[in-house]
Amino acid sequence: MDAALLLNVEGVKKTILHGGTGELPNFITGSRVIFHFRTMKCDEERTVIDDSRQVDQPMHIIIGNMFKLEVWEILLTSMRVHEVAEFWCDTIHTGVYPILSRSLRQMAQGKDPTEWHVHTCGLANMFAYHTLGYEDLDELQKEPQPLIFVIELLQVDAPSDYQRETWNLSNHEKMKVVPVLHGEGNRLFKLGRYEEASSKYQEAIICLRNLQTKEKPWEVQWLKLEKMINTLTLNYCQCLLKKEEYYEVLEHTSDILRHHPGIVKAYYVRARAHAEVWNEAEAKADLQKVLELEPSMQKAVRRELRLLENRRRPGCSLPSGLVLSGSSCVDNSPSDASGCLKTGKRGSGLGNP
Repeated sequence: MDAALLLNVEGVKKTILHGGTGELPNFITGSRVIFHFRTMKCDEERTVIDDSRQVDQPMHIIIGNMFKLEVWEILLTSMRVHEVAEFWCDTIHTGVYPILSRSLRQMAQGKDPTEWHVHTCGLANMFAYHTLGYEDLDELQKEPQPLIFVIELLQVDAPSDYQRETWNLSNHEKMKVVPVLHGEGNRLFKLGRYEEASSKYQEAIICLRNLQTKEKPWEVQWLKLEKMINTLTLNYCQCLLKKEEYYEVLEHTSDILRHHPGIVKAYYVRARAHAEVWNEAEAKADLQKVLELEPSMQKAVRRELRLLENRRRPGCSLPSGLVLSGSSCVDNSPSDASGCLKTGKRGSGLGNP
């Protein structure tokens, strides 16, 4: 094995374990690099922290896309295809690895890696809760240390050879793709393809959450992104209603209302979910709130109360505060996410999706 200090890179040593094939690839900006990796501590046991082969999920990064762990781009661009190499990296390069590792573990478990910082940036959230959710990563976070990365380079694709996933897009590209995903979700919803529609909404939400982490919480741009996220989340919740996943709807709508108690549609969607799980009092309370904030929703509320009446025990009466009159219409499909709320009155927090 030939160990050598990488030229012009302080704090990195490379050992080639298995030679690659061909010439050094052309790592131009936008190239997709696919590889397996194993991360180990520099202790006597060479304790394994992460291993992509254990979850059978190769890693990939896009060259020039400001990957969280910048040193990995340096390491990979020194390799040939099918080469296996071991890299010792000093602490100056490994400080953010615990945060990256958390995201990778969340994705491997099928979870949303951005869920952790919906309402604050990742670092602020970390210091607020004092944990990354994994004991070994908390230890690394508190006491940064050199790490060993064993990397096998599998494939290098030119930018024109693959379709870029949304999380690999630049900030500008993410903003441009969100309305496209939004519109596609609406189209699929109209066709009754709720699973596919929900995936489009989720993809758009992840783009916006990623952008939001780069803004200061509660300032103008952050709030603009938050409003877009809320609209898409409520569309996503309508897909969940169709799929009868009512408790997840309650979770998402309640989270929105904790931070933005004036969004009428969130009360309306939550009321429908409450009704489906026999939370009659909660459903009526939310419908009452809808009327308080948006009187033009009377017809929609009347319809939901009628459905509740059909479920209720004989002899029960409606709350005295719910006096319904007048007429209006509501379309609850995501193609018109605001329904009767297209009046644009202050406090609805909604617009056309």
